[in-house]
Amino acid sequence: MANSKEMDIWEHVSELRTRLFWALISLVVTTLISFMFAQNAIEILARPIGGLKNIVSIEVTENVGVFFRVSLLSGFILALPFILLQILWFVAPGLYPHEKRMLYFFIPIATLLFVSGVAFSYFVMLPAAIPFLVSVLGVQTLPRLSNYINFVTNLMFWIGVSFETPLVVFLLAKLNLVTAHSLLKQWRFAIVIIAIVAAVVTPTPDPVNMSILMVPLFLLYLLSCLFAYVANPKQNRRNQENPDQ
Repeated sequence: MANSKEMDIWEHVSELRTRLFWALISLVVTTLISFMFAQNAIEILARPIGGLKNIVSIEVTENVGVFFRVSLLSGFILALPFILLQILWFVAPGLYPHEKRMLYFFIPIATLLFVSGVAFSYFVMLPAAIPFLVSVLGVQTLPRLSNYINFVTNLMFWIGVSFETPLVVFLLAKLNLVTAHSLLKQWRFAIVIIAIVAAVVTPTPDPVNMSILMVPLFLLYLLSCLFAYVANPKQNRRNQENPDQ
Protein backbone atom coordinates (compact mmCIF):
# COMPACT_ATOMS: atom_id res chain seq x y z
CA MET A 1 0.00 0.00 0.00
CA ALA A 2 2.85 2.38 0.89
CA ASN A 3 4.56 1.70 -2.44
CA SER A 4 1.28 2.35 -4.25
CA LYS A 5 0.84 5.69 -2.51
CA GLU A 6 4.45 6.58 -3.25
CA MET A 7 3.93 5.78 -6.93
CA ASP A 8 0.81 7.95 -6.97
CA ILE A 9 2.78 10.87 -5.51
CA TRP A 10 5.54 10.50 -8.08
CA GLU A 11 2.95 10.25 -10.86
CA HIS A 12 1.47 13.57 -9.71
CA VAL A 13 4.94 15.13 -9.52
CA SER A 14 5.73 13.86 -13.01
CA GLU A 15 2.42 15.22 -14.34
CA LEU A 16 3.05 18.58 -12.70
CA ARG A 17 6.54 18.72 -14.21
CA THR A 18 5.10 17.97 -17.65
CA ARG A 19 2.46 20.72 -17.35
CA LEU A 20 5.01 23.25 -16.10
CA PHE A 21 7.34 22.30 -18.97
CA TRP A 22 4.67 22.93 -21.62
CA ALA A 23 3.58 26.14 -19.91
CA LEU A 24 7.19 27.34 -19.99
CA ILE A 25 7.57 26.32 -23.64
CA SER A 26 4.43 28.27 -24.54
CA LEU A 27 5.78 31.34 -22.72
CA VAL A 28 9.11 31.08 -24.57
CA VAL A 29 7.36 30.75 -27.94
CA THR A 30 4.99 33.67 -27.37
CA THR A 31 7.84 35.82 -26.03
CA LEU A 32 9.83 35.12 -29.21
CA ILE A 33 6.75 36.04 -31.26
CA SER A 34 6.48 39.25 -29.21
CA PHE A 35 9.94 40.26 -30.44
CA MET A 36 8.30 41.15 -33.75
CA PHE A 37 6.12 43.89 -32.24
CA ALA A 38 7.99 44.79 -29.02
CA GLN A 39 9.23 48.07 -30.52
CA ASN A 40 5.67 49.11 -31.35
CA ALA A 41 4.53 48.01 -27.87
CA ILE A 42 7.20 50.20 -26.24
CA GLU A 43 6.06 53.18 -28.32
CA ILE A 44 2.46 52.54 -27.21
CA LEU A 45 3.49 52.28 -23.54
CA ALA A 46 5.30 55.61 -23.86
CA ARG A 47 2.20 57.48 -25.07
CA PRO A 48 0.92 58.40 -21.57
CA ILE A 49 4.11 60.40 -21.01
CA GLY A 50 4.09 62.00 -24.45
CA GLY A 51 6.13 59.48 -26.44
CA LEU A 52 9.70 58.19 -26.44
CA LYS A 53 11.01 61.73 -26.99
CA ASN A 54 10.21 62.44 -23.34
CA ILE A 55 12.25 59.48 -22.03
CA VAL A 56 16.03 59.10 -21.81
CA SER A 57 18.27 56.04 -21.75
CA ILE A 58 21.62 56.36 -19.98
CA GLU A 59 23.00 52.81 -19.88
CA VAL A 60 24.38 50.69 -22.71
CA THR A 61 22.19 47.68 -21.89
CA GLU A 62 19.08 49.65 -20.89
CA ASN A 63 17.33 49.52 -24.26
CA VAL A 64 17.88 45.78 -24.59
CA GLY A 65 16.61 45.13 -21.07
CA VAL A 66 13.44 47.11 -21.73
CA PHE A 67 12.94 45.31 -25.04
CA PHE A 68 13.06 41.91 -23.32
CA ARG A 69 10.85 43.05 -20.42
CA VAL A 70 8.09 44.26 -22.74
CA SER A 71 8.44 41.11 -24.87
CA LEU A 72 8.07 38.95 -21.76
CA LEU A 73 4.93 40.75 -20.59
CA SER A 74 3.41 40.54 -24.07
CA GLY A 75 4.41 36.89 -24.27
CA PHE A 76 2.76 36.16 -20.93
CA ILE A 77 -0.52 37.73 -22.06
CA LEU A 78 -0.46 35.72 -25.29
CA ALA A 79 0.45 32.49 -23.48
CA LEU A 80 -2.04 32.94 -20.64
CA PRO A 81 -4.85 30.83 -22.17
CA PHE A 82 -2.46 27.92 -22.81
CA ILE A 83 -0.90 28.23 -19.33
CA LEU A 84 -4.37 28.11 -17.79
CA LEU A 85 -5.18 25.10 -19.97
CA GLN A 86 -2.15 23.27 -18.56
CA ILE A 87 -3.33 24.02 -15.02
CA LEU A 88 -6.80 22.75 -15.94
CA TRP A 89 -5.42 19.51 -17.38
CA PHE A 90 -3.40 18.96 -14.20
CA VAL A 91 -6.39 19.28 -11.83
CA ALA A 92 -8.99 17.75 -14.19
CA PRO A 93 -8.44 14.06 -13.22
CA GLY A 94 -9.63 14.78 -9.68
CA LEU A 95 -12.83 16.55 -10.75
CA TYR A 96 -16.34 15.42 -11.57
CA PRO A 97 -17.50 15.75 -15.22
CA HIS A 98 -19.72 18.77 -14.48
CA GLU A 99 -16.81 20.46 -12.65
CA LYS A 100 -14.54 19.87 -15.64
CA ARG A 101 -17.07 21.48 -17.98
CA MET A 102 -17.33 24.47 -15.66
CA LEU A 103 -13.56 24.90 -15.47
CA TYR A 104 -13.30 25.12 -19.25
CA PHE A 105 -15.17 28.40 -19.00
CA PHE A 106 -12.39 29.64 -16.69
CA ILE A 107 -9.86 29.97 -19.50
CA PRO A 108 -11.67 32.68 -21.53
CA ILE A 109 -12.98 34.35 -18.35
CA ALA A 110 -9.56 34.46 -16.66
CA THR A 111 -7.95 35.77 -19.85
CA LEU A 112 -10.66 38.40 -20.28
CA LEU A 113 -10.33 39.55 -16.65
CA PHE A 114 -6.55 39.86 -16.85
CA VAL A 115 -6.65 41.73 -20.16
CA SER A 116 -9.39 43.98 -18.74
CA GLY A 117 -7.11 44.83 -15.79
CA VAL A 118 -4.22 45.61 -18.13
CA ALA A 119 -6.47 47.77 -20.33
CA PHE A 120 -7.89 49.58 -17.29
CA SER A 121 -4.43 50.44 -15.99
CA TYR A 122 -3.31 51.72 -19.40
CA PHE A 123 -6.39 53.65 -20.50
CA VAL A 124 -7.60 54.92 -17.09
CA MET A 125 -4.88 54.79 -14.43
CA LEU A 126 -1.82 55.91 -16.39
CA PRO A 127 -3.40 58.96 -18.11
CA ALA A 128 -4.48 60.17 -14.68
CA ALA A 129 -1.27 59.32 -12.82
CA ILE A 130 1.57 60.24 -15.20
CA PRO A 131 0.75 63.98 -15.58
CA PHE A 132 0.48 64.29 -11.80
CA LEU A 133 3.77 62.51 -11.14
CA VAL A 134 5.86 64.47 -13.64
CA SER A 135 4.41 67.85 -12.62
CA VAL A 136 5.10 67.62 -8.87
CA LEU A 137 7.35 70.52 -7.69
CA GLY A 138 7.26 72.03 -11.17
CA VAL A 139 10.66 70.53 -12.03
CA GLN A 140 11.33 69.35 -15.59
CA THR A 141 11.22 65.54 -15.55
CA LEU A 142 12.87 63.23 -18.10
CA PRO A 143 12.31 59.69 -16.80
CA ARG A 144 14.77 56.92 -17.56
CA LEU A 145 13.49 54.39 -20.07
CA SER A 146 14.00 51.39 -17.76
CA ASN A 147 12.44 53.16 -14.77
CA TYR A 148 9.39 54.26 -16.71
CA ILE A 149 8.78 50.90 -18.42
CA ASN A 150 9.28 49.01 -15.14
CA PHE A 151 6.76 51.30 -13.47
CA VAL A 152 4.19 50.93 -16.26
CA THR A 153 4.54 47.15 -16.72
CA ASN A 154 4.44 46.48 -12.97
CA LEU A 155 1.27 48.54 -12.64
CA MET A 156 -0.37 46.82 -15.60
CA PHE A 157 0.62 43.32 -14.46
CA TRP A 158 -0.51 43.63 -10.83
CA ILE A 159 -3.80 45.32 -11.68
CA GLY A 160 -4.35 42.53 -14.20
CA VAL A 161 -3.70 40.00 -11.43
CA SER A 162 -6.07 41.82 -9.04
CA PHE A 163 -8.83 41.51 -11.66
CA GLU A 164 -8.61 37.72 -11.24
CA THR A 165 -10.16 38.01 -7.76
CA PRO A 166 -13.61 36.60 -8.78
CA LEU A 167 -12.03 33.36 -9.99
CA VAL A 168 -9.98 32.99 -6.80
CA VAL A 169 -13.13 33.50 -4.75
CA PHE A 170 -14.94 30.92 -6.89
CA LEU A 171 -12.30 28.30 -6.07
CA LEU A 172 -12.41 29.19 -2.36
CA ALA A 173 -16.19 28.84 -2.43
CA LYS A 174 -15.86 25.45 -4.11
CA LEU A 175 -13.67 24.39 -1.18
CA ASN A 176 -16.32 25.71 1.25
CA LEU A 177 -13.86 28.27 2.63
CA VAL A 178 -16.09 31.25 1.81
CA THR A 179 -19.74 31.81 0.87
CA ALA A 180 -21.57 34.60 -0.92
CA HIS A 181 -23.50 35.23 2.29
CA SER A 182 -20.34 35.75 4.35
CA LEU A 183 -18.78 37.97 1.68
CA LEU A 184 -21.83 40.23 1.46
CA LYS A 185 -22.05 40.37 5.24
CA GLN A 186 -18.46 41.68 5.43
CA TRP A 187 -18.78 44.36 2.75
CA ARG A 188 -17.61 47.15 5.10
CA PHE A 189 -14.46 45.23 5.91
CA ALA A 190 -13.98 44.60 2.18
CA ILE A 191 -14.09 48.34 1.46
CA VAL A 192 -11.31 48.91 4.00
CA ILE A 193 -9.18 46.18 2.37
CA ILE A 194 -9.89 47.60 -1.10
CA ALA A 195 -8.86 51.08 0.08
CA ILE A 196 -5.58 49.68 1.42
CA VAL A 197 -4.91 47.81 -1.82
CA ALA A 198 -5.73 50.92 -3.86
CA ALA A 199 -3.37 53.01 -1.71
CA VAL A 200 -0.54 50.51 -2.28
CA VAL A 201 -1.11 49.95 -6.00
CA THR A 202 -2.05 53.50 -7.02
CA PRO A 203 1.09 55.33 -8.18
CA THR A 204 -0.08 58.69 -6.83
CA PRO A 205 -1.10 59.59 -3.25
CA ASP A 206 -4.13 61.72 -4.14
CA PRO A 207 -7.62 60.36 -3.28
CA VAL A 208 -8.95 60.91 -6.81
CA ASN A 209 -6.68 58.27 -8.35
CA MET A 210 -7.34 55.97 -5.39
CA SER A 211 -11.06 56.28 -6.06
CA ILE A 212 -10.53 55.51 -9.76
CA LEU A 213 -9.09 52.13 -8.76
CA MET A 214 -11.44 51.49 -5.82
CA VAL A 215 -14.58 51.58 -7.97
CA PRO A 216 -13.64 48.66 -10.28
CA LEU A 217 -12.15 46.72 -7.32
CA PHE A 218 -15.45 47.02 -5.45
CA LEU A 219 -17.36 45.95 -8.56
CA LEU A 220 -15.03 42.95 -8.77
CA TYR A 221 -15.86 42.21 -5.13
CA LEU A 222 -19.57 42.14 -5.97
CA LEU A 223 -18.80 39.93 -8.97
CA SER A 224 -16.86 37.67 -6.60
CA CYS A 225 -19.97 37.34 -4.45
CA LEU A 226 -21.90 36.22 -7.53
CA PHE A 227 -19.19 33.71 -8.42
CA ALA A 228 -19.26 32.38 -4.84
CA TYR A 229 -23.02 31.88 -5.11
CA VAL A 230 -22.67 30.03 -8.42
CA ALA A 231 -19.93 27.84 -6.95
CA ASN A 232 -22.02 26.69 -3.97
CA PRO A 233 -25.70 27.61 -4.38
CA LYS A 234 -26.99 25.01 -1.86
CA GLN A 235 -24.85 26.40 0.95
CA ASN A 236 -25.98 29.95 0.15
CA ARG A 237 -29.64 28.93 0.17
CA ARG A 238 -29.13 27.42 3.63
CA ASN A 239 -27.55 30.69 4.77
CA GLN A 240 -30.53 32.62 3.45
CA GLU A 241 -32.93 30.34 5.32
CA ASN A 242 -30.85 30.61 8.52
CA PRO A 243 -29.24 34.09 8.38
CA ASP A 244 -28.13 33.99 12.03
CA GLN A 245 -25.87 30.97 11.50
